Amino acid sequence: MHPADEIRGVKSKKLDKKRIVIAVTGSIAAVETIKLSRELIRHGADVIPIMTPSATKIIHPDSLWFATGKPPITELSGKTEHVFFCGQINDPVDLLLICPCTANTISKISHGIDDTVVTTFATTAIGSDIPILIVPAMHLSMYNHKIVQKNIEFCKKSGIKFIGPILEKNKARIADINEILSYVFRETNKKDLLGKKILIIGGPTAEQIDDVRIVTNRSSGKTAMELTREAFYRGASVELFYGTGEEIPPDFIKVKNFESINDLEKLLKNKNLKIFDIIIVCAALSDYIPKKQKGKIPSGKDKLIVEFSKAQKIISELRNKSPNSKIVGFKLEASKDKIMERGFDLLKKNNLDIVVANTLSGFKKNDNEILIINKKGKIIHKKGKKSILANYILDMVK
Repeated sequence: MHPADEIRGVKSKKLDKKRIVIAVTGSIAAVETIKLSRELIRHGADVIPIMTPSATKIIHPDSLWFATGKPPITELSGKTEHVFFCGQINDPVDLLLICPCTANTISKISHGIDDTVVTTFATTAIGSDIPILIVPAMHLSMYNHKIVQKNIEFCKKSGIKFIGPILEKNKARIADINEILSYVFRETNKKDLLGKKILIIGGPTAEQIDDVRIVTNRSSGKTAMELTREAFYRGASVELFYGTGEEIPPDFIKVKNFESINDLEKLLKNKNLKIFDIIIVCAALSDYIPKKQKGKIPSGKDKLIVEFSKAQKIISELRNKSPNSKIVGFKLEASKDKIMERGFDLLKKNNLDIVVANTLSGFKKNDNEILIINKKGKIIHKKGKKSILANYILDMVK
């Protein structure tokens, strides 16, 4: 067994049984492909490396051989490797990932020029409708070249997708590995939410007691983040309204932040909610709002009384603002005693499509136990990682 096989699938099975060609060109960012290859394998992928002659001058082919468990293809032979992997055959690869990709290779692909293994694989993949992801990396002046930009646009019109680059100072840097992985997951997933627009409202609110102190709810934002990622992986166009959670949203997701219930209401008021096919409210929203005092309440008091008023229920407003969307609400209870009954009450009272009910046991943990209830009375009981539970929720709402 090669060492690469020992790590296959240790992080997830998202790329289980997926075959990915990683095509490396002559950018200094080629050094990142060893780590990227290992990450793809850790999620279950079978990675086939190919290299341009320029790439072999930056990293030795043996490095990618070690990383993937397969000797890199550096020139074509009588085996017709480009056809064997990317041709119109019974079992082609699932994805051609060109990372990093130079301006030179982008321009050749856009003009159908085949003079390296990578460009020949690209031409064959385009002709066979195999998905292609390109991750550019070059000097900023090269990336800004009008003809290079024209060639990028031509590639996009041909169905090729681009990830990044990160523009900083005088560089067009390779995209972050986690972002590359996310687009690989999306491109190789079932895409059953492709074309769907989803709004996810997550994270806790924080209400001001004075100019210094706040009262908030316990919530890490993990569930919102897993729902956001998994919906993106399945092809959806995802927007996230996010409170004061600990989790950091991915850079490639459109995010609007809120702190208080009032902030969230303003976001919803200024957004046309009717454009969303699905709205998921998993935020830990305040039920009561303190009467804010100006400045800072003096320290040292023996007793402090804060007056609270009942907060407006966001979930009850959504059906009127978006009558045709599928709306998912969350119901949290301290124990399991009446969780099903109160979940149904929330669903019926607010005309929701689905309610996800859970207890305090999942707070700040990667695992949870939930009941998924729909308006037809179907109930699913699931335990496990929040990423897996997010998919069960999306299956039900889909």
